Amino acid sequence: MATFNPSLLAAVTAMLLLPRPQRLMLGYLAGAYTTSIVAGLVIVFALHQSAVVKTSKRTISPGVDIVVGIIALAIAFGLIAGVDAQLHRWRQRRRAAGSGRRPAKPSWQDRMLGKGSAGLTFLVGVLVSFPGVSYLNALHHIVVLGPSTAVVVALILYFCLMQQILLELPLLASLFAEEGTQRVVIHGKAWLGHHGRRIGELALTGIGIFLIIRGLASIS
Repeated sequence: MATFNPSLLAAVTAMLLLPRPQRLMLGYLAGAYTTSIVAGLVIVFALHQSAVVKTSKRTISPGVDIVVGIIALAIAFGLIAGVDAQLHRWRQRRRAAGSGRRPAKPSWQDRMLGKGSAGLTFLVGVLVSFPGVSYLNALHHIVVLGPSTAVVVALILYFCLMQQILLELPLLASLFAEEGTQRVVIHGKAWLGHHGRRIGELALTGIGIFLIIRGLASIS
């Protein structure tokens, strides 16, 4: 789940369509590495003795598993029923009525990337790569395992590499076949846009069922 990042995929697509995309992607990647690696090392080495982390080492109760599983299933059923789509249409109508149907502005990330500067893509990579839930969960497991310093650093580097795989693979491919890589990434984004909802429904349903079963099994 950590490797699937829609905003990163959108950023990659935007950079591939600009001149000298490799330079831009390298800037973004360097910024992302800077934030994620530094944050990971700080959390593990400087904060692992804090009360917050010590508390997080306690085993999650079966009740929490069950509640989170139920929430995941509720979200999945909401997606299947189209509740989010109805809310999205309602928000669009509200936005159009309030703005006189003005076209939506590009996101901050797209505007920054569109300037075509490696320095700006570095800044975007820094700002959008702060640890998310999956990264914090991985760091928690690293702290619980209590490995050596070298292993901790290796695990953090590995996780950071995996987080940016949607950028790293197109970057490597573009070095040898830039036009072909552009087509593949654009088609891949379109495919995810068409099938991403179904993938999300299945993933949330599976996670919800797994957590509920694990919680019930722990109780018994």
